[in-house]
Amino acid sequence: MDNNKQFFGTDGIRGPVGGDVINPELAMKLGWALGQVLLKQSAYQHVLIGKDTRISGYMLESALEAGLSAAGMDIHLLGPMPTPAIAYLTHTFRACAGIVISASHNGYSDNGMKFFSHLGTKLPDELEHAIEAMLQKPMKTVASNKLGKAKRIEDAPGRYIEFCKGTIPGRIALRGLTMVVDCANGATYHIAPNVFRELGATVYPVHISPNGLNINQHCGSTSPESLRETVLAKKANLGIAFDGDGDRVIMVDHKGEIVDGDELVFIMADYAYQQQRLVGGVVGTQMSNYGLEQAMANYGIPFVRTKVGDRYILAELEQRQWQLGGESSGHIIPRNLTTTGDGIIAALQVLAAMAATDKTLYELKKGMQKFPQAMINITYPAGKKISLDHHTEIQEAKQAVEKALSGKGRVLLRMSGTEPVVRVMVEGEDNTLVIELAKQLAAVVESSIVAE
Repeated sequence: MDNNKQFFGTDGIRGPVGGDVINPELAMKLGWALGQVLLKQSAYQHVLIGKDTRISGYMLESALEAGLSAAGMDIHLLGPMPTPAIAYLTHTFRACAGIVISASHNGYSDNGMKFFSHLGTKLPDELEHAIEAMLQKPMKTVASNKLGKAKRIEDAPGRYIEFCKGTIPGRIALRGLTMVVDCANGATYHIAPNVFRELGATVYPVHISPNGLNINQHCGSTSPESLRETVLAKKANLGIAFDGDGDRVIMVDHKGEIVDGDELVFIMADYAYQQQRLVGGVVGTQMSNYGLEQAMANYGIPFVRTKVGDRYILAELEQRQWQLGGESSGHIIPRNLTTTGDGIIAALQVLAAMAATDKTLYELKKGMQKFPQAMINITYPAGKKISLDHHTEIQEAKQAVEKALSGKGRVLLRMSGTEPVVRVMVEGEDNTLVIELAKQLAAVVESSIVAE
């Protein structure tokens, strides 16, 4: 996160609904500020707004619409749509920006706003700085004859479904595959099942009844246990779970084993490599399992790590002109196909590899051996300033854990960019030792933060 920004984090703006940041007053002012900045810089005159299924989406959508209109910007409303769909449609509609009202994998009591440029990529830092500077100015409404107009785009889901289907070769069909699709009561509920059905799969959709309050509630990519149970009960070939806004995907194989983002990236990289279509190497993050790095080394495929966040992965991919990167959480970017993390498109690439090789998901993931990894989240009061580097006790405890791993593992301490959490991660060959060391380090981190 850029420390010079008041509101923008690593993935837009996020927080508790009704708090200091996510409220209708700020949303309206933000819409106005965005409109003011873009009208001076862009040849286009409209902004797209999409949202996930949180109850607060109605309130924030109306507030953003009012602010944009007051600035003189037209608005196209998409309704509930996955985050990557807004990225795609922003570009195809030639909009000057796209806004997604979502808090991704968080519960319904949080919400947020993500922004895309006219290219379907995250806003550059300079534009976010310009918007924040405009927020400090008094809001002035344009003349009545210059107010922005709003209209609803009724066929947005169909447009995105066709785009998703077009990302795998026409010769590949999913006939014969039985799958459970968990939509997390979120933005993919009316899209993902149709994508897979139209490609020939037999689909058992679950968690497709959003009520505004049940998004990500004991379901989706952050809670894949119910998906696992359903896959085994239905004797399905696999299961696919998305998060609330559809930019993450986690899968489950026919044995009920969870296949995380690192393993999905491996499968995609392996298949592209075998087809001689992999351009460059693979980008992971500080959290990527060492097993992925090792598997890439076995193939002679370059592997680099970035900070956590798909915007950093994309920046690294663009700089190196590579095409594939992702996170263990399930944010995966096939840069040759899309401009941001896209759960449906990533899942389709894995399914295409299964269909083309006639192998199960279980068989495809076997080329990568995951290292045991333990992560503990330490929550601290929102707004409290934390600097891990300046805590002598924490740094000494980290060094002690690294020594205990004897050079056969990793330790990572990092601040979350989206919530007030310190993530403590330990990785090594021995699962029991990894868990014990993670607990020891987490205890030191927690006591040091509380004592601060």
